[in-house]
Amino acid sequence: MVTEEEIEHVSKLMKISIDDHREYVDKVHAMINYFDILDSAGVESEEISTQEMSISNLRDDEYIPFPEKLIEKLNHYKGTYVRAPKMSS
Repeated sequence: MVTEEEIEHVSKLMKISIDDHREYVDKVHAMINYFDILDSAGVESEEISTQEMSISNLRDDEYIPFPEKLIEKLNHYKGTYVRAPKMSS
């Protein structure tokens, strides 16, 4: 399914530093297996009800300027990046 090299490639694309790519192979396989379970749930026969609304009933888009740099208000902001929490096992 997913190889260590693919995880290393994706981590480089996302600019994420990962010391041991092998530890994530099992986690990614578990996620893919879970998606397979969801895909086999058989919800094709379920009816999804939606409420139709005319476009004229929606509000107009309006630009409201923010007086400060919003990204600087984040707790883990550094340079041009926002630091995310580490993945747990």
